Amino acid sequence: MSWWVVLTAVLMGLAIAWVGMIALRAASGPGPRENPEVEDVEELEVFLVCRECGTEFRVTRLGELQIPRHCGELMQVVRRPAAGDLTPG
Repeated sequence: MSWWVVLTAVLMGLAIAWVGMIALRAASGPGPRENPEVEDVEELEVFLVCRECGTEFRVTRLGELQIPRHCGELMQVVRRPAAGDLTPG
């Protein structure tokens, strides 16, 4: 076997491996996202309410808000005045 054949095979193998690594990096998507800071909102009296059946979930901490589905529909965000909040209106 000629040394040209060996050299060509090694170079082609490296080129295929390089293209494969680039394709895998592109297919894997972006790196990990930064997690948003979690904010304590317990005193704000925020609820997620299902419009179909009336199920309520109280929101106590907010990060990246993703409104869940209940009964197949998106839940509605409702803010109610806190028990100690006596502001008119």
